[in-house]
Amino acid sequence: MSTTSPSAGFHAMTEGTQEDWDRIVAAQLEFYPRLADRVMTHLGLLAGDYGGFVVDRLVHSTQTATRAMRANRSDDYIACALLHDIGDTLGSFNHPDIGAAIVWPFVDDDLHWMVQQHGIFQGYYFFDYLGLDPNLRDRFEGHPHYDLCAEFCADFDQAAFDPAYPTMELEEFRPLLEGFFARPKRSIYMRGDHS
Repeated sequence: MSTTSPSAGFHAMTEGTQEDWDRIVAAQLEFYPRLADRVMTHLGLLAGDYGGFVVDRLVHSTQTATRAMRANRSDDYIACALLHDIGDTLGSFNHPDIGAAIVWPFVDDDLHWMVQQHGIFQGYYFFDYLGLDPNLRDRFEGHPHYDLCAEFCADFDQAAFDPAYPTMELEEFRPLLEGFFARPKRSIYMRGDHS
């Protein structure tokens, strides 16, 4: 609820008026610019969660993004690298879907697909140790974004578990995330779907 404008007066949306919705929109416009802060807070929840790895999930995320930045990838790519595992704390069995949902309004289809499918592509490096098919990603062979996702996992994601790598701190990514979240490219409300 906004601190500067009064709240809507309805208790069910069927009772809403134009005045109510004007108030809600005004409150949302005050709330929306803090999206980068909320995402940074959630990324911070990955700190201390090692899950058996030599670095915690936050270091893995910042290291993936650091590597992408040092390889001169676009800001959108770097943001996706930073956010790709943000869902680990909420959706342990479908974390790529959570990261993909967060980035979807802000990126083109190629980067969205990369985040959404990185879990399957990352499996190329370890699924055989779990009794799974490491070539599961091959079901996407011929997809226009296959090579992008394979490159992301090979060059940045699978390599980002090195405690000695000079990794940037989360706070150093704040300006990038503020810019990233400042310019949505699409919305489910504009398209009517989430495809």
